[in-house]
Order: sequence, then structure tokens, then C-alpha cells
Amino acid sequence: MLAPVNPKAPYPIGDGTHPAQFRSALDPLEALTFIAGHTERVALGTSVLVLALYNPIMLARQLTTLDVLSKGRLRVGLGVGWNIDEVEASGVAWAERGKRADEALHLLKAIWTTDPVEFHGRYCQIPPSYIGPKPVQKPYPPIYMGAFTPASMRRLAREANGWNLVGVPLAAAPEMLHAIREIAREAGRDPEALELVVRANVEFSAKPLGPDRMDFHGTLEQIGEDVAKARQVGASELFFDLWTAHPQVDSVDDWLARMEQLWQIARPS
Repeated sequence: MLAPVNPKAPYPIGDGTHPAQFRSALDPLEALTFIAGHTERVALGTSVLVLALYNPIMLARQLTTLDVLSKGRLRVGLGVGWNIDEVEASGVAWAERGKRADEALHLLKAIWTTDPVEFHGRYCQIPPSYIGPKPVQKPYPPIYMGAFTPASMRRLAREANGWNLVGVPLAAAPEMLHAIREIAREAGRDPEALELVVRANVEFSAKPLGPDRMDFHGTLEQIGEDVAKARQVGASELFFDLWTAHPQVDSVDDWLARMEQLWQIARPS
């Protein structure tokens, strides 16, 4: 939502520098609604919406609208956020973002699955009310959560359909995924039903990078090796994000050419 000039917290990936791309970005839900009207099959996902930035009642309505208009193609990516300035600018105390996220998840599900809806939480109150329509997908669109910390991993295990892994080394994924699934098991959920979805922040290099390179950074051959690693650690899906690409991908033609290269190295043999 915003890129602070003097940030209170470093960017959690890489050297901590806030990327320049954060200075200008379209609203994700409005952009996806536009895309929904121009496509028929592609899934429409967010990675991730920071729950503290949204009124959960209005968010439920926005997401339902997108799922209805796309005929059930929505995939909801959610998280608690890392940008202190962004969260506080939204009027939310940084220390309360986790509690708000827990309540927001319960409220979203209540609105999506019950009619009339009644909800009495710490932050939101809904008197018995009809809130429609409901999402096309039942009981609701799949929820994927970003998670780094023990608290966010517990929230994911209890509430989500899968883990949206980003910024975590692939080598660390199996141990963390095992921990998440054990928490899900303790909560009475099927641990194997939790998916692992990997977001690959790509940076291209003409020459091979050294052994300390980040995942999905390097030559096409090295990125292909990382795709194979993602399969090995149990990823059910991998999607490429080119916002980190260097040199920056500016034109649509360049974007499509890069994506075609990535598709060639990632598609199943």
C-alpha cells in the first residue's frame, strides 16, 4: 500500500532494502477483477493480502464478488504483514495484527458459509443479517497463507488450505511444512490436505551465480534446478513472479518472452 521513505522495519528478504517497485502498484483485487473479465480458465490469486489493511466485512464481499464473476477461479492468499508503517497507517496497532488476523479469518468464513450471519468479536460486530451472494466455491475459496514465524505457522495450520511459501529457502521448507502439518493434526485436521504452493521471485543472470545464491536467482539452468527442488520438497504448485527481475521487465512483450522461457524449464517432462 505504501513505501515509507524512512521505514521502521527492513524488507525481510535479501539485504533489507525496500524494493523500488513498492512505490507504485495497482490494487490487487480490482486488477484481478479486470483480468477475470478477460480470461476463462486461469486461476486468480493474491500473494498475499495483508489482513490488517482491510475491513474484513468488506473484504469478504470483494472476494466473493471476484469468485462469482470469475465463476469460481479465486484463490485467496492472506498474511499478517511485515511493513510496520503500512499497518500503522491503516489505523491498526502493530502488536494487534495477529489477533485481528485470527478474527478476520473467522469472520470471512462466517460470512461465506452462513445465512443469516451473526458475529460478535473483539473488533467486528454483525447483528443477524443476510449477506449475499455466497462464493461459487464451497464452502469457500481456498485460503493460502504466508508464514515465517511460529505464530503465523499455527494460524496457517488451523485455518488455511495451504502454505504460500515465499522468502523461505527451499532447503528449510520440509522441516517447516512438517511442523505445520503436525499442528494441523493436533487441531483435528487432515495434515496431508495442506498444500505447499511456492512463489518464485525470479532474478535472471547471464552467468551462473555461486553456491550462496538465493533460490530462483541465476541462469535459466540454475532456476530449472530450483524448480526441481520445489518438486522434491513437495510443492503442489509453483508460480513465477517477475517483479524482482533484473534487469527490470518493463514491456509486455519482454514479460511474455521471459514467462515463455520459464515455462519451458518448468513444465513437466
